[in-house]
Amino acid sequence: MRADAQRNRAKVLDAAEVIFAEQGLSVPIDEIARAAGVGAGTVYRHFPTKEALFEAVVINRIELLTETARQLLADESVPPGEAFFGLIQQLADEMGSKRDLSDALESAGVDVKAQLSIYSDQLQGMLKQLLARAQDSGDVRLDVSADELLALVVGTCKSNYGALDPGARRRMMAIVCDGLRTT
Repeated sequence: MRADAQRNRAKVLDAAEVIFAEQGLSVPIDEIARAAGVGAGTVYRHFPTKEALFEAVVINRIELLTETARQLLADESVPPGEAFFGLIQQLADEMGSKRDLSDALESAGVDVKAQLSIYSDQLQGMLKQLLARAQDSGDVRLDVSADELLALVVGTCKSNYGALDPGARRRMMAIVCDGLRTT
């Protein structure tokens, strides 16, 4: 892909993420194109349907989280517990704020798990590595598995309680993290 095409694609993704979060899936493609500073044809060249654009926004977020996890695994100056809990909080923030994206994809008939499995599998693999390092360092309880951890995080993030109070999800995640600590 040419450099200008890459820039345009990135602008469309950035604009779509903001607009979808604010207005949902019903927003016209023309509005996303205007916000990105490109024509509707440019949007359609990169994303043949609105659902494809929506899916790309979610994939982009997962890729960014995966890159963060990769950096945390590679950076030995960050203590294992700090790296683990930092990623958990960032994951919770993303899941909470982007929940509407995955819900809308599912309601549009997109099999989110199937479409995103390769990306989420990579992120889950890195999360397992960060968990193992944090457990080995004594920062995280040994009696929790990666699958249990994911169930805790996803369950907390999908809680409707957070919709009542913007800070509730963050406080609930802090309680989950406190329960995972060894001290």
